[in-house]
Amino acid sequence: MKKKIIAAALSALMMVGIAGCSKSDNTAKEDNKVKITVSINPVREFAQAIGGDKVDISMLVPEGTEPHDFEPKAKGLEELTKSDIFAYNGAGMEDWIDKVLEVAESSEKVTVVDTSKNVNLIKENGKTDPHTWLSLKEAKNQSKAILDALVKVDEKNKSYYEANYEKFSKELDTLYNDNEERFKNLKNKNFVTGHEAFGYLCRDFSLQQKSVEDMFGEGEVTPKTLESLASYCKENNIKTIFSESLASPKTSETLANEAGAKVQKIYTLESKEDNLEYLQAMKKNLDEIYESLK
Repeated sequence: MKKKIIAAALSALMMVGIAGCSKSDNTAKEDNKVKITVSINPVREFAQAIGGDKVDISMLVPEGTEPHDFEPKAKGLEELTKSDIFAYNGAGMEDWIDKVLEVAESSEKVTVVDTSKNVNLIKENGKTDPHTWLSLKEAKNQSKAILDALVKVDEKNKSYYEANYEKFSKELDTLYNDNEERFKNLKNKNFVTGHEAFGYLCRDFSLQQKSVEDMFGEGEVTPKTLESLASYCKENNIKTIFSESLASPKTSETLANEAGAKVQKIYTLESKEDNLEYLQAMKKNLDEIYESLK
């Protein structure tokens, strides 16, 4: 029934989008801002960094909502048809994206951006890790895709967007360089999380994560799994189990009790957490991981 309702809403919105195209092209809005709709928080962070005060951004997935569990709502899709740009993470993060692309691509007004198109994707056992934004290196690639779209729809402000991109890129490089050497000098490279979300961060700094749940937060957490991970923690002197705020802490707490470790919060940035911007949250993640490995 839910699928039928969504399909009907999509059909109606596609007609709205098509009709809207005949009335409006890429003419400037009253506030002269480029209207961007994004799928999830990391894409919003990148779009804001590049677009600055010349963009107006709305997000499909509400704050605090697990993106994998999201279902597109009619109101959000209606707003999408009024956008100049629709930017999404890609790499399989939004498993509902086809429904949204039907609406976006029905309008010649909306420029669609898959921000993962130039990302060096991690693929394991036939699955693609979608958490691309947790790499400082790949964040530059994702931001560049947004830059290109902004220049396409608002060329008169090209130099402004390019300057913002250069500034953000340098900040990403600085944070990466500040951490590369200190992680390189650590003997211990292993840390444990509740959810296997940090593969790209690990690749950046040659680290290794072990997790209770897989990269999609799926899979049955059995006593055998917890026992095996608890043994791993004891053998590798791991005293910190990282837990993501959008996930239930129970599994991480159970593992910590078994391993004689503490539970420490870590940010996946799927939603904005503790009111931290992207660079602030990534710095805190890296500091916490580093302290756990010392």
